Amino acid sequence: MSTKITVLIADDHPVFRRGLSHIIGTDQELLIIGEASNGDEALALIEEKKPDVALLDVEMPGKSGLEVARISQDRGYATRLVVLTMYADPQIFNEAMDLGVVGYVLKENAVSDVLNSIKSAAHAQYYISPTISGFLVDRSHRRQKALGAKPELALLTPAEWRILKLIAGNKTSKEIGSDLCISYKTVENHRANIAEKLHLHGNNALLRFALENKALL
Repeated sequence: MSTKITVLIADDHPVFRRGLSHIIGTDQELLIIGEASNGDEALALIEEKKPDVALLDVEMPGKSGLEVARISQDRGYATRLVVLTMYADPQIFNEAMDLGVVGYVLKENAVSDVLNSIKSAAHAQYYISPTISGFLVDRSHRRQKALGAKPELALLTPAEWRILKLIAGNKTSKEIGSDLCISYKTVENHRANIAEKLHLHGNNALLRFALENKALL
């Protein structure tokens, strides 16, 4: 990591982006090295400039912040990600966490939370807006309960966890491929790997397991 923590800001609202830039610019430990107004620009800048931390608005034109996070994880980028959102939504929160995001900041709390979230992310520590810290506790409890019921779940990669959750949502391989922008064959390979790790056999065993344990995933 450089002497200063390098930061990318990605948000499609210029006024909000300028506000973030002003807040970050007041901290001598941080250095803004790029700004993006949509997900495609954000992804290109992450690849080109390799910032230590990227702030990603969940909802942007082009690729969403979560899509940028998924692609960044799949490509193995070292940039740590903090998402910004207006929504205190446990489903969005869990999806972000599944994608390797280390910070989740509500926009209404951005003024007070953004500096702490960047510094925490830069040191590989989670930062969640305090008003929704309960989401992380609930997620941890649910994950521990799932592992207690089926310890082999610990063997799943983040990508396999995402796919298992989508299977639990009764989505087909074609629908999962469309959602994750991967091929049908890749989804089928993931399904086979998940079933093998969980010692599930038979045509519908994986679907049955996912549906029966949906509340734990």
